[in-house]
Amino acid sequence: MTNPLTVAILAGGLTHEREVSLHSGRRMTALLREAGMQVKMLDVDGGLLGTLKAMSPDIVWPLVHGSTGEDGSLQDLLSLIGIPFIGSRAGACRIASDKAVASAVLATSGIAVPAAITLPQALFREVGVGPILDLVEKRFGFPLVVKPAQGGSALGLTIVEHAGALPGAMVDCYAYGDEARIEVYYAGTEVAVSVIDVGNGPEALPPVEIVTDGPYDYDARYNAGRAEYFTPARLDGELLAFVKETALRVYELLGLRHLSRIDIIVQSDGTVRVLDINVAPGMTETSLFPQAVQAEATAQGIDASDYYVKLVESASTN
Repeated sequence: MTNPLTVAILAGGLTHEREVSLHSGRRMTALLREAGMQVKMLDVDGGLLGTLKAMSPDIVWPLVHGSTGEDGSLQDLLSLIGIPFIGSRAGACRIASDKAVASAVLATSGIAVPAAITLPQALFREVGVGPILDLVEKRFGFPLVVKPAQGGSALGLTIVEHAGALPGAMVDCYAYGDEARIEVYYAGTEVAVSVIDVGNGPEALPPVEIVTDGPYDYDARYNAGRAEYFTPARLDGELLAFVKETALRVYELLGLRHLSRIDIIVQSDGTVRVLDINVAPGMTETSLFPQAVQAEATAQGIDASDYYVKLVESASTN
């Protein structure tokens, strides 16, 4: 009889998404323990390296959302220590987590992305706010989406309907990062496609359609009742297949590994645009990745926990 895997789940840290990360970490810790694994959840703090050395886990699962959890920093640290970990390697994380860089890579491969511009806060101080925002208005019009160039959970995101609201949206955005991503707003069906690899190659799980009574912001994501979900998304068969195919292409093009979530908008004319890539998707009860796993598990007649167990087992060997 083989010994159970020892798993260290990293959660928390000092990112803006700390509470969501802790919630994700607690949930996955409980699930893997129930499956018979030796699991310990660790905060990302001054004692982390010493604890990891003493624990000597078989594998680490970084569930730190935003900044250092997804920009490759934590992944580089784990590689430096020499401990296998779940998720994409540092280089792929750096590309995927930077919205401007990821969009540029995808666009060169023919994948539709929002028309956008990324502006660092320093440029406004050097050139002036008014002239730049005037140019943005003339180039893109309204509505616009303003959001941090890095980070998730829709923190710092604003849908801007008119010029008067744009300066305030920029201020809110810069509270979460030094670079602002200004995108054209596209109406349509918002869909999240989770991709998982449990040892047989990447698989696109059933797309989750998101319907809200306003923006799919932080409150709508993590407080029950603000959003309604449909899994699989209510798209016709051909379009549903194309959405999954697009997510798999993104996964391959960006060199992702083990798991990810690709956020997409499907416009009324059938255009499929990739909005965002998440290399450490949330694992809370209302998060989109677990909803997709549950839908696929139900369709396969298995327990959803089997997917997570297979993910950990597979990642520990490659």
